[in-house]
Amino acid sequence: MMEKPQPFVQPDMVFSVSDASALLKKVVETAFPTIRVRGELSQITRATSGHMYMTIKDANAAISVIIWRGTPVPFKIEDGMEVIITGRFTTYPARSNYQIIASEIEMAGVGAILKMLEERKRKLAAEGLFDNARKKPLPRFPQRIGIVTSPTGAAFQDIQNRLRERFPVTIVLYPATVQGTTAAAEVAAGIEYFNRVKNVDVIIVARGGGALEDLLPFSEEIVVRAAAASEIPLVSGVGHEPDWMLIDYAADVRAPTPTGAAEIVVPTKLSLIQELDNLWHRLSGNFATRLVNAKSRMESIVIKSPHQMVMERMQRLDDIARTMDIIINGKIVATHQKITLVSQFPNILANKIAILNQSVAHMGHMLSSLGYKNVLQRGYAIVRGADNKIISRTDSGTPATIEFADGIVHL
Repeated sequence: MMEKPQPFVQPDMVFSVSDASALLKKVVETAFPTIRVRGELSQITRATSGHMYMTIKDANAAISVIIWRGTPVPFKIEDGMEVIITGRFTTYPARSNYQIIASEIEMAGVGAILKMLEERKRKLAAEGLFDNARKKPLPRFPQRIGIVTSPTGAAFQDIQNRLRERFPVTIVLYPATVQGTTAAAEVAAGIEYFNRVKNVDVIIVARGGGALEDLLPFSEEIVVRAAAASEIPLVSGVGHEPDWMLIDYAADVRAPTPTGAAEIVVPTKLSLIQELDNLWHRLSGNFATRLVNAKSRMESIVIKSPHQMVMERMQRLDDIARTMDIIINGKIVATHQKITLVSQFPNILANKIAILNQSVAHMGHMLSSLGYKNVLQRGYAIVRGADNKIISRTDSGTPATIEFADGIVHL
């Protein structure tokens, strides 16, 4: 129960409007130098100057809120969002109202936070920041490990102890706050630092467990984008096993805890020794098998004596000589047949000429037998007119000559 303040203004006092407003302003600011108010946001507006004006309300009341430009706002504020605003009460005399000047704003309630994270996750996933194709393999034996975390937190001590137990490496710490309004910017700056100077083989971003609100910096866009853009393989080890922050989706490997991150990036000495033993056994077995196979191949080789090899070569030469004799003899016989055929060509040509002469004589006889002179010999005559054309009808003209077999009679 708040104590009721004692009045200090006497009934007979008279103030100007400005004095009364100034007095009220002083009283309010003195009584409420810091206040935390929980409620639902509404009527959010952003002025061109960068200042934001809004109202925080519940079922029975509403208070005006101002967030001056430059005040850190770690998430996108929207109408209907339930928040806790930290600030100071003041008045605005020109409109006779009171308001809160906010210095910090945070989400109220796990449900609102989860809703915001789910929306942000969908947005960043649509940009491809969580794609498996972007993820890089971790180096097998890193020499230098960069760690982005608080130097005073338990997470850093756990990582150091586990690395010391498992494998000798060099640790490079980038100190960053892991909670509060500046945590996201500092963690992102650590990731960007290691990528700029390229002085480590792998990066671990770590923080111990905590409430969901405490882990929110590791789900801020600036951190997620820095992790996705890292050219050096990055392992996230934030919170405990059930805690999933958005950096876990952008990291190359997600570890359930900071200690788990240390176990992922380096092997144990014992596991390396065991791996070397297994490798030696495999190599020994493979080498022994190769030796046995080589020995079997050597034993299966039959080495011939020089005399036997010479005799085989001579036999092959004899086979080649016989084959050549057969081929050459065949060529000679074929050539001899062609020469014989050519030598008979004059006789064949003479026979062809004699046959052609007989054909010509026969055709001459046929031509003679078919001539009109032979017809005249059989008692026929040819009657021609004055133009020497043959008259074959009585009305063809007046005969001028008659040709018989022994001469021509002129009429």
